[in-house]
Amino acid sequence: MIRGLTKTFGQKVAVSDLDLTIEQGMLVGLIGPNGAGKTTSIRMLMSIIFPDRGSIEVLGRASAIDSKDRIGYLPEERGVYKKMRAGAFLAYMARLKGVDGAGLDAKVKAWLERVGLGDCVRKKLEEMSKGMQQKVQFVASIIHEPDLIVLDEPFSGLDPVNARLVRSLVDEQHRAGRTIIFSTHQMSQAEALCDRVVMIHNGRKVLDNTPAEIRSRFDPRAILLEPVDAHGSHEALGAIEGVRDAIKERGHVIVHLDEGADATRMVAQVAAITPCRRIEVVRPTLEDVFLEIVQRDADPSEAQRLRDLLTQPAGMGQSDTGGD
Repeated sequence: MIRGLTKTFGQKVAVSDLDLTIEQGMLVGLIGPNGAGKTTSIRMLMSIIFPDRGSIEVLGRASAIDSKDRIGYLPEERGVYKKMRAGAFLAYMARLKGVDGAGLDAKVKAWLERVGLGDCVRKKLEEMSKGMQQKVQFVASIIHEPDLIVLDEPFSGLDPVNARLVRSLVDEQHRAGRTIIFSTHQMSQAEALCDRVVMIHNGRKVLDNTPAEIRSRFDPRAILLEPVDAHGSHEALGAIEGVRDAIKERGHVIVHLDEGADATRMVAQVAAITPCRRIEVVRPTLEDVFLEIVQRDADPSEAQRLRDLLTQPAGMGQSDTGGD
């Protein structure tokens, strides 16, 4: 439980009056662009840094320090001991969390096999790629079977295949009943995984709900259609009242609607004008919703900056002291 959490770095307000209650067994995503305040919030939750004001309760105790053996933590930055071998590092981290030595070596080897690193037990971490180190660090955060798992940008440095692997492991931990909090600026990851999403912008919470409930609050703003005549003109669609524009893309046409337009009624009008093999309402993504919220008060240059931040790879944004 977090109440009124606030943290500043000089004149920069990194987190402002953050309230957050997470029920046991939930999978919660903290989403927002790099620099939004996600990492600062997580570091305060983990008692790595301390708030200027506000209160934190973790697993029924006053802080993460009091519950450290029941928590698994994957930091945003690499936290491996690079001179150690992968197997020895995982065994060491497990023992620090109270895992009994009996059968530990077999457990370490089994986990390395699961993440595709079965031949790396004796490989030094400094000899491994960033993606391989990220997978080792992920295993280190869950090998002791914690009650609470906190993952800061867990998909950073992973290619699509390994990102999917880590997603499946996160989902597996969730189905085992563990409480999971993870941060990401890649909102599609949160949309696919989370029970609940907390959107943060400029250090403030702007939304806190399930992905479905968040999307339901925002009107669909586009219709996708696949015309029977892929080479035909679609100019007539742009003349329909309530249509902002109609854009042809790779054999499809995207019809963008004016704010407040009735998507169901518009589908019928579009279909009456253009014979279609397929036509459907395009539901807003979490990224669409987030951009709509922050653009209400942002100038055009700020809006473009947010689009760029949301599409850049993890690790390329601002540092923690810059407000992430």
